[in-house]
Amino acid sequence: MKFISWNVNGLRACVGKGFEDIFKSLDADFFCLQETKMQEGQLDIAFDGYQSYWNYAQKKGYSGTAVFTKHQPVNVTYGIGAEEHDNEGRVITIEMEKFFLVNVYVPNAQDGLKRLDYRMKWEDDFRAYLERLDSLKPVIVCGDLNVAHEEIDLKNPKTNRRNAGFTDEEREKFGILLEAGFTDTFRTMHPDQVTYSWWSYRFRAREKNAGWRIDYFLVSKRLFPLIKEATIHTDIMGSDHCPVGIILEEG
Repeated sequence: MKFISWNVNGLRACVGKGFEDIFKSLDADFFCLQETKMQEGQLDIAFDGYQSYWNYAQKKGYSGTAVFTKHQPVNVTYGIGAEEHDNEGRVITIEMEKFFLVNVYVPNAQDGLKRLDYRMKWEDDFRAYLERLDSLKPVIVCGDLNVAHEEIDLKNPKTNRRNAGFTDEEREKFGILLEAGFTDTFRTMHPDQVTYSWWSYRFRAREKNAGWRIDYFLVSKRLFPLIKEATIHTDIMGSDHCPVGIILEEG
């Protein structure tokens, strides 16, 4: 069973850069999008054999998530059940018979870390949400988590130490999430591999491969033995992020 996650940084723009062909070529069972940046009715997109689910931000042209799936869910929910977090279209949870799939676009702490305090509250509430799900059945979490966990996960760790996505506070919260029972699939399977999933549009960062690994698949520890592959598709263009994926053995 194949899972793909991609921050498309504006789905309408990405469609103009070959999104539909990329979608078909990846042929995933579950294809999760972040930062769709659109409202209902702004784009007519569908794929044969897939159902789609959308969570739009109240603010136009901002945030937003979507999931395309070949499989009929048991249930689909939006947000994490906390009003202060659930108006930005950041979370879709697909409940399947044997697992939950949580597609998330984590808030950015922003320039000057002006949203870091909010990000810390989000981290605690989102982790509590995942732990509640994990108490019921295993969880797969994917998306743009907006944090590079370790120095290996970004090109220039020293100069980014107090920048959004690489603060001690954000990295610590990520570690606490792992300690709560989740596994970073790519890093666990490729402990020494330097591969990024996001590059700034500035300074020819992608051309120089001056990137960050901030897009993830995390899974409940008891599910990890069924993960056969964890990939980062650095060759796929169309966004400032590239898709990431896993292959799950159907157990």
